[in-house]
Amino acid sequence: MQYKHKHPPMSSDVIIGMIDTGIWPESPSFNDDGIGEIPSRWKGVCMEGYDFKKSNCNRKLIGARYYGSIQRTYSNNMTHMAKPDDSPRDFDGHGTHTTSIAAGAKVANASYHGLAGGTARGGSPSSRIAIYKACTLDGCSGSTILKAIDDAIKDGVDIISISIGVSSLFQSDYLNDPIAIGSFHAQQMDVMVVCSGGNDGPDLYSIVNSAPWIFTVAASNIDRDFQSSVLLGNGKTFQGSAISFSNLNRSRYYPLAFGEDVAAKFTPISESRNCYPESLDTKKVAGKIVVCTDNDLNIPLQIKKLVVEDARAKGLIVVSEDEKIVPFDSGTVPFAEVGNLSGLQIIKYINDTKNPTATILPARDVPRYRPAPTVAYFSSRGPGQYTENILKPDIMAPGVTILAAMIPEQEAGSVPLGNKPSGYAIKSGTSMACPHVTGAAAFIKSFHHRWSTSMIKSALMTTATIYDNTGKPLQNSSHHFANPHEVGVGEINPHKALNPGLVFETTTEDYLQFLCYYGYPEKNIRSMSKTNFNCPRINIDRLISNINYPSISISNLDRHKPAQTIKRTVTNVGCPNATYISRVHAPVGLEVKVFPNKLAFIEGLTRVSFKVLFDGKEASNGYNFGSVTWFDGRHSVRLSFAVNVE
Repeated sequence: MQYKHKHPPMSSDVIIGMIDTGIWPESPSFNDDGIGEIPSRWKGVCMEGYDFKKSNCNRKLIGARYYGSIQRTYSNNMTHMAKPDDSPRDFDGHGTHTTSIAAGAKVANASYHGLAGGTARGGSPSSRIAIYKACTLDGCSGSTILKAIDDAIKDGVDIISISIGVSSLFQSDYLNDPIAIGSFHAQQMDVMVVCSGGNDGPDLYSIVNSAPWIFTVAASNIDRDFQSSVLLGNGKTFQGSAISFSNLNRSRYYPLAFGEDVAAKFTPISESRNCYPESLDTKKVAGKIVVCTDNDLNIPLQIKKLVVEDARAKGLIVVSEDEKIVPFDSGTVPFAEVGNLSGLQIIKYINDTKNPTATILPARDVPRYRPAPTVAYFSSRGPGQYTENILKPDIMAPGVTILAAMIPEQEAGSVPLGNKPSGYAIKSGTSMACPHVTGAAAFIKSFHHRWSTSMIKSALMTTATIYDNTGKPLQNSSHHFANPHEVGVGEINPHKALNPGLVFETTTEDYLQFLCYYGYPEKNIRSMSKTNFNCPRINIDRLISNINYPSISISNLDRHKPAQTIKRTVTNVGCPNATYISRVHAPVGLEVKVFPNKLAFIEGLTRVSFKVLFDGKEASNGYNFGSVTWFDGRHSVRLSFAVNVE
């Protein structure tokens, strides 16, 4: 490593602010063993609630705020009880889970009732954490999130993690979105904001939290799966995806039925196949394992599970090609999710057999799963709804079947017989991917205290991985090669990002110019940014592509017009004397030229600019994806691009 430190890196000096549903402070993931005194720059508080004391904070969990009202109560059999939002304590589990992913301490022998066993640790296990409970059981208020962001900035956090986002159908533009506004204030104070990109995939234009000053994260699977075996009475076995603590075994098989064959009277076949509520005949279902299809997105797996449970079925097999990548937690209900090919064979067996039978075995870990990482089907996609001249999402991180701390809830049917509630759970979502990036950013910050937010973001983006564990380019859930609107620049690689060679520094001025180019009036920009900024004389949307971002996106490259030229400036953070040569990876027909194609750095010269020319005369219509990589023999600095040729 090139870097020399006067003092050893102090990762415990990095403070992460988590804006979420609160925290369960007793979890071993938040113990402060081996962590020194709280940094003197910390200005935050540990608010007490009816079930949360100052002593619940420690040298790890250094701050906790909530935004409910202690006076507000609700009536329960004539007694008054404080509401769950009158405390920083987590009553949902989401905040506890995301916080332990970002910065949970090392905990040996963690598992979810025996699944995913091993040592649990966050991305930056020695970083401090401060909790801002902006969400309650009633949801999240935009004004509360904005207040929480401003509090976190004033308290002295280095990085803010927000695994929250509105549905892509209800997005607000940059100056009306509380997360975008608050994040801009954070960026002005050089506090990084990392956000989940949303779970509305695989539709295009579904990405949320896509302001350029937000680090927007997509979700991938990891090289571990959870599978449940389906054994048929004819001796055939199928592997299904599941997190299930089935009490069935090989010694006894049960009658097997397709949803449409056990339908309630007057129920359309399409509804009984999909196990709609009230679509199944309880008398026909009781004691059987039921097969349901999953081609109606209005009926999620949780509902299907409840439908067959209420009908006293013995188990549930769901046929779904896309969703089987994300194992569903059915608790103690025997369950497996199989792909279309397996599903057809199971249904054929039912139709061809007089008395079809089956059993479903409990789920088991499948290590070294391939291919991984792949894009989760639920992960929201770009381009951004409000501008396509910034590439979003920015980056991808693990968000499928992530084991992390959980509130020890005791839900009927969720805990295997004889087990206590687990302090850990396996969850999936871009909510889980976001804190992975938060932890990675804290890890880099611990080595490079003086690096700005944009330098850390650039380091993670330009060193991201674009290949899976089979050595092939990253794929999506449909087994096609993934593009940057799905993965951003690729999967995070924190260790490689420690030594990126070159970084793209994006300044507050870049972002203010972005708002001008987007078309906002100068007075609105000044009001939001609390500055006297003057917009450039020429303000057109296409100039957004020119802000110094660590990726390139062009929303409209007209094949009938002259080539478009994009400018970027890099800062050398590696060896003072270095020469980088450019390599272009572009699709056939899209002409991409870099000039100069060689960048020479010497002592005292750390910043150099270059231009990239895009000519689409011979290119295919629609988005063309590729990259420009700067290479000095040791570092590969990859600048991904997305160019829409029309």
